[in-house]
Amino acid sequence: MTENDKETGAAQKMITKIVAVSSDRYLPADAARAAYTSGYPVILKETCYGLVVTGTEEDVGAVIDVVRGLDKNHIFVKDRGFPTGDKRRCRATRNGGQRPGFYTLHEEISKMGQVGAALDNYDAGQPKTAAKWPNRPPSAALEDYIRKELKIR
Repeated sequence: MTENDKETGAAQKMITKIVAVSSDRYLPADAARAAYTSGYPVILKETCYGLVVTGTEEDVGAVIDVVRGLDKNHIFVKDRGFPTGDKRRCRATRNGGQRPGFYTLHEEISKMGQVGAALDNYDAGQPKTAAKWPNRPPSAALEDYIRKELKIR
């Protein structure tokens, strides 16, 4: 924002971010408390997984920096395409049910503990390890197993 924008009161672009907490040391309520006490003029919505933060790009970024400062490797941020309370996403105007995209977000959050642990290992300087992939059985062995279980000749 330029000084001219401040003087003329030009509208700033509003953005919305999802802040997901996957920490053993902090709860989503701790993230909310840090966001509320940061003093930035943003709209906050507490959720079971963390927060939804809406405001100017500068203010949202500052709040996220404060919240991620609690546990940078276990608090994750992603863009959200709709602001808090948007009627296109609000369950109150759609007669309840899960928010579209909730199941994807739920699946992403379930993986964040592993990502956070890997980031902790990286920060600690631990050497990288190669991934261990399971051996896949040959298709003939799998087919024989299925036939045996289903008693098919």
